[in-house]
Amino acid sequence: MSDSKQNAVKETSEEKEAVKKNAGLTDEDINNEISASDEDIDMGDDSPILNKDEIDSLLGLGDDYADIDDGSGVMALINSALVNYERLPMLDIVFDRLVRLMSTSLRNLTSDNVDISLDHVSTVRFGDYLNSIPLPAMLSVFKAEEWDNYGLMVTDSSLIYSVVDVLLGGRKGTPSIRVEGRPYTTIETKLVERMINVCLGDLSSAFDPLSPVTFAFERMETNPRFATITQSGNACVLARMRIDMGDRGGRAEILIPYATLEPIRELLLQMFMGEKFGRDSIWESHLTEELLQTDIYLSAILGELTMPLDTMLNLKKGQTLYFNTKPEDKIELCCGDFPIYKGPMGQKQGKIAVKIENYIPPKKD
Repeated sequence: MSDSKQNAVKETSEEKEAVKKNAGLTDEDINNEISASDEDIDMGDDSPILNKDEIDSLLGLGDDYADIDDGSGVMALINSALVNYERLPMLDIVFDRLVRLMSTSLRNLTSDNVDISLDHVSTVRFGDYLNSIPLPAMLSVFKAEEWDNYGLMVTDSSLIYSVVDVLLGGRKGTPSIRVEGRPYTTIETKLVERMINVCLGDLSSAFDPLSPVTFAFERMETNPRFATITQSGNACVLARMRIDMGDRGGRAEILIPYATLEPIRELLLQMFMGEKFGRDSIWESHLTEELLQTDIYLSAILGELTMPLDTMLNLKKGQTLYFNTKPEDKIELCCGDFPIYKGPMGQKQGKIAVKIENYIPPKKD
């Protein structure tokens, strides 16, 4: 061992002895302290700090980040925006009005007692809703002509067979016969289409107090893939209704994308129909009366002349300027920089006067 290393070991031993002497510790106490500190370091495996693999597992991410499923943490964070999506209070009133109108219309259509209840109005993504539709079902695509966009009305198999049974004279008090495993016949499709047209007419009437709109039936589909009316990730308003006709009935659902409702979004944000935020008619009337009493100054432009800047700077007292204005020409009356009236110039009671003959409308930007 070299001399430098020996000196370093010697100095370390002397420092250790000095520490023991000052603290009153023995060699056994120092060894116990070292063992306890080693145990504290080994307990790092049980600490709450997560490594990269544990964070990926918590978020539902695989090694290549490609196997993200709907139940993962990332998708939960993305879909949480739907819960806090913009609330449209007037939609609840529109759908309540729709239920009342449909109760009367379907009662006239079926000649039977019809009870309609609105389960709830919620927000869903279009792709998730298409995947959740129980088949077989009829998907009716309709168009809002004034808004130039589409909506969807879904009728489940129970309601389809109930409507067919009622319209074809089925006996009351007996449940409708359901035949599964075959496509819907032309008669069944036409009867359901007749009911859909009645419902769409009532939906148009429900929106009339807000904004006149016509919902026109476009086509009937049985495959959800052919009923795509918007992007799968777009948010939509979903209204679920239960229609009962005695012992028969089923469910009908109306899906309207937010893009379809965008033209009347400001109206749907109201808390009640005809609401005007921040408007005070009394203050408006008072402000109008005060404005009418305001004094303004009018300037009569007798003539205009364009000259170079050096000529204007060299003008002297007593020099004569010649304008192109003639005595019969009409004079402009201006308020600030805005011309308002035109009229001929004359004299009245020894003063120069202008007679107002024409109003000059303001220029459009």
